[in-house]
Amino acid sequence: MPTEAPKVRVGVGAFVLESSSQQSPGNPRFLIGKRIDSHGAGTWATPGGHLEFGETPEICAAREVLEETGLKVTNVRFLTATNDFMPADNKHYITFFTVCVRENDGEEPVVLEPRKCEAWEWASWENLLGWVKLEAEAQGGIVEKKLFTPLLNLVRQRPGVKPGL
Repeated sequence: MPTEAPKVRVGVGAFVLESSSQQSPGNPRFLIGKRIDSHGAGTWATPGGHLEFGETPEICAAREVLEETGLKVTNVRFLTATNDFMPADNKHYITFFTVCVRENDGEEPVVLEPRKCEAWEWASWENLLGWVKLEAEAQGGIVEKKLFTPLLNLVRQRPGVKPGL
């Protein structure tokens, strides 16, 4: 009996901006979380998940952010897409990245899926670029923040793309 070939899946990642009035639009701050107990365990990623049948990437992003962090978001917009082949996990995704902002700048994220995410924190775009560079230089060694493949690919495949409204 032949085995079914692995399928390409569609993922959605959401850059949740810390504030609708970013002090430095050239260096936006956004939410990242440390993944656990899934492919990419131990890496940092934006909130997100699988696109469900009939959903738009924007609706998926808002749903996933609410489920994972308790934050309601607004002004959800498509940012870009990446091609994410992860041979070590036998996975291949196309990831749609979106950008959005919290409805209430005073609300902070909460870990609502503790089996999937260890912690949430705010990071800047410059932080992300620095972590990508350090990861490339480490060539598999230990780095401060190991990034989830789609985030790495966003920087590598889409130079010049930056989350902002």
